[in-house]
Amino acid sequence: MIIGVPKEIKNNENRVSLTPAGVAELTRRGHQVYVQHAAGLNSGFTDEEYVNASAQILPTIEEVYAIAEMICKVKEPIAPEYKLIREGQILFTYFHLASDLELTKAMLASGATCIAYETVEDRQGNLPLLTPMSEIAGRMAAQEGARFLEAPQGGPGILMGGVPGVRPARVLVLGGGVVGTQAALIAAGMGADVTICDISLPRLRQLNEFMPRNVRTLYSSIHNIELELPHSDLIIGAVLIRGAITPHLITRNMLQLMREKTVMVDVAIDQGGCFETSHPTTHSEPIYTVDGIIHYCVANIPGAVPRTSTIALTNATLPYTIQLADLGWEEACRRDKGLAEGVNVCQGKITYPAVAEAFRGQI
Repeated sequence: MIIGVPKEIKNNENRVSLTPAGVAELTRRGHQVYVQHAAGLNSGFTDEEYVNASAQILPTIEEVYAIAEMICKVKEPIAPEYKLIREGQILFTYFHLASDLELTKAMLASGATCIAYETVEDRQGNLPLLTPMSEIAGRMAAQEGARFLEAPQGGPGILMGGVPGVRPARVLVLGGGVVGTQAALIAAGMGADVTICDISLPRLRQLNEFMPRNVRTLYSSIHNIELELPHSDLIIGAVLIRGAITPHLITRNMLQLMREKTVMVDVAIDQGGCFETSHPTTHSEPIYTVDGIIHYCVANIPGAVPRTSTIALTNATLPYTIQLADLGWEEACRRDKGLAEGVNVCQGKITYPAVAEAFRGQI
């Protein structure tokens, strides 16, 4: 198969979909890999390294799309790429279609087969291609939250871990999945007083077993969240409903319950966000303020640490990329039902129920 690796053009997206080591695995199996010039540079991988892995370098994104049977990306295509996608082409990337009507319409019109990293499942029903980026995003949510608690960044001037005689920051984490767990662990490791909420009692019991002593669990309800808001310095939204748009756990009216300059980090922004007042931001302009509350809603948080993220992503995606290249998408999906769950759009039709539900009556 002919595989294309374009340079990501989304704002401040520094990751690349395949490392040179990943390319070498594919070329050893007889596949051709075309990499756009400088695609890996921001992740620390040079064109020379890709050439040494038997890739061929193409100067433009147009040439990569034109030659490739399968495009491997990190983030969803954006408007300048829509016209480059052709019927029958495979796109393997993060899509998060349920939160983007225009992207969904463009993919339907293209006739391409869109396989979304975020809905591929393993045999246990986990999300193996979402997990590594969720781990990074969760850890960075606490790290970035700590940064914007600082006064020079516009925050209230609170140190996450406090000092003897001064209480630490109080952190509220909404969601006890991969993102929430990692966020809570990092915040706790920094010395914060952490509360993690979830609607699953079995998950809360699991968290109780391994979380450090400065983390407590709380059943997630609107009532309980409202009781926590006046005392929270940092709120991390880590809600996930796989493939679907995220519900709003904090409404605009609830902002009135918070102290001025409380920091909110919405890691769920890729799926629409779990705060009503959220809208996507970028690494170059990561925050904005609503009613005195600081919002951090960067839609590609792991893009800030591209070296780590690219290696972690390739580690997870490469076995699936090999299956798709070796067998073609149809046979690969017949053999692996979890991979088939990744097919969100195919030949002009929505094939993932949560995406279809999100746009019922609109497409």
